Amino acid sequence: MSKKSPTRKAAKKYPERNDLLAQIRHIAQGLGETFAPFCEVVVHDLTDPKHAILAIYNNLSGRQVGQPATELGLARIADPDYPQIIANYANTFADGRRAKSTSVGIKDETGTYVAALCLNIDLTLFQTMQAVVGQFTSIQAQNGLHESLNPTGADALRARIDEFSARRSTTPRSLKAEERKILMRELKDAGFLQVRHASEVIAAHLGVSRATVYTSAK
Repeated sequence: MSKKSPTRKAAKKYPERNDLLAQIRHIAQGLGETFAPFCEVVVHDLTDPKHAILAIYNNLSGRQVGQPATELGLARIADPDYPQIIANYANTFADGRRAKSTSVGIKDETGTYVAALCLNIDLTLFQTMQAVVGQFTSIQAQNGLHESLNPTGADALRARIDEFSARRSTTPRSLKAEERKILMRELKDAGFLQVRHASEVIAAHLGVSRATVYTSAK
């Protein structure tokens, strides 16, 4: 019969650690199901570094339960002051796929690292999507031709409306009737109502009808 590891024996002295690990597994399972199929979620039992992997949900790395702790896990075991959260760091799966990882260290009531919850996101599909979107949105300039379907000054008009809304901690579409009247006075005083198709731009940005814009301007 194989001998139990010292850390497993020590864990029996702290049954609350087992309860903590059980709760972490539930969280990991939920995260794995939510972010499948792009994200692998791994629970590491740092009380047993030689067999640290306690559970894997949505397995992308090909690792198995019972495999040893990673270098990051060993660093936490060696240093209780090691950062608890290391987010969005570059990682690589065994087959070369690029990944983005986040590791959260879990301490017990004594301040000792007993577990880690790690998320590994496969970037392959996202990189493909990024390339496709980049190709779709690329613009080939021919003969230096550039055209704008936006009325002259419309961007500045929208920016002024956004600025007005921000001062009131709200959005343009959430402005109340009285606030719209104040806005229209400011726009008129600043000369923005002279912008071509100003009423259409304002109405669209506020999410109201042109009639409402005219009423607010009175």
